[in-house]
Amino acid sequence: MFRRLLCILSLMALATAPSPAQEPRPVLVFAAASLQTAFNAIAAAWQQDSGGKVTFSYAASSALARQLEQGAPADLFATADLDWMDWAQQRNLIRPETRRTLLENTLVLIEPADRPPTSLKIGPGFALAEALGDGRLATGQVQSVPVGRYARQALTHLGLWEAIAPRIAGVENVRAALALVARGEARFGIVYATDAKAEPRVRVVDTFPADSHPPILYPLALTAQASHKQAKSFLDYLSSPAAIRIFEAEGFRVTR
Repeated sequence: MFRRLLCILSLMALATAPSPAQEPRPVLVFAAASLQTAFNAIAAAWQQDSGGKVTFSYAASSALARQLEQGAPADLFATADLDWMDWAQQRNLIRPETRRTLLENTLVLIEPADRPPTSLKIGPGFALAEALGDGRLATGQVQSVPVGRYARQALTHLGLWEAIAPRIAGVENVRAALALVARGEARFGIVYATDAKAEPRVRVVDTFPADSHPPILYPLALTAQASHKQAKSFLDYLSSPAAIRIFEAEGFRVTR
């Protein structure tokens, strides 16, 4: 009789215990790779303040937008240019009323920090091809990844695209380009200033003129399928004074 009672109690406990599927899931954020350092720090602060949980999928804005189109269950989307957010909005993948443009970045030329400093000064027709020699220039894929598209626009504006294009190592996102330069596998790279700041193994050679490419703006929005009750809370927190201090410390300019 005692054993039977224990068995019944055990079954009741299993029936009432929450299954892993019933546990609250984190807010899922799809974010451009260049936001990684700042977003991780902001998420830690938000989680401490709110008790909520957030997790990230970092990649190129283009890759994340395609994943949203295929039904990936993200709650919030943050891109490194306006074009991919516009693309998502045209396909009803975001909630337009929640869209906001929060940040701006700059485009820089970098080199490995363990090499002798280069004295290049960015301007029309500057001697980048000569400095590259047989080396490669790492940046994002120039047809789709925002940093690669900004790089192509800047090099075209400066009259260098035809000479540099054969030497470009186009990769899947800005952090991958950063890593190639940090490891010395690319002679130079074109990345965002915030990425260069986050990697001590690279050195900024110079900054591209602001008029050589469109403004590097970061829009954010809830996705159309956002279902987490704390998703809007985290989106709002990204504009809070605490978050702004982190963004500015990482080198972003806050636009609002």
